[in-house]
Amino acid sequence: MRPQKINEPDKRRIAAQQKPSAGGPVRQCAVTRERLPQSALIRFVRSPDGLAVPDVAGKLPGRGLWITANRETVEKGLQADVFSRGFKAPTKAMPALCDEIEKQLVQRCIGLIGMGKKGGQAVLGFDQVRAYIRKQEPGWLLEASDGAKDGRNKVHFLAKAIYEEAKVAGALSSAELGMAFGREHVIHALLEHGPLAEAFGVAYQRLTGFRLAPETEWFADRR
Repeated sequence: MRPQKINEPDKRRIAAQQKPSAGGPVRQCAVTRERLPQSALIRFVRSPDGLAVPDVAGKLPGRGLWITANRETVEKGLQADVFSRGFKAPTKAMPALCDEIEKQLVQRCIGLIGMGKKGGQAVLGFDQVRAYIRKQEPGWLLEASDGAKDGRNKVHFLAKAIYEEAKVAGALSSAELGMAFGREHVIHALLEHGPLAEAFGVAYQRLTGFRLAPETEWFADRR
């Protein structure tokens, strides 16, 4: 099933709170011409065969072209042939470009959670997550998009009752969270505060430009 284009502006309150810091490198979006933190954009490079390729990690060689990290803006750029203009040469987008960007961003999020697991900075399991919350504030609560409402509500509102604010990432499925932890499925998990959680927040904010962030609706009636 094709993801929604982008969360509606009035439904992106959580993502807005996660907006990357303006203190890093700034780049200009090739579509909107707006200057934004590099962490709020997607980098593209032109392959030798003339294809525009997304470079989510920002490590591919060659001249880069930057577009705001949301599906709507990338699709607008495709319609305007922004890659040919930006690279000053005929350039086609690779097939299913936005879906490929989403895929890379999901892998980035999974990889960061996996690093947290290996470094002892991640907790998984309903009881374990709730026990952690009672002792200290989590960096990110990770709730599977296909998890049960009752369970995620108990986790979220426990954290919010103690700490007032609770960052929740709900766009990853239980299978995707499972990949990060080396299991078939994971429903409830968290990342501890720290640089890794901050890096995850940047990656997740970009992901919500290409995939619906369900947490914007999950707790709307309890705010």
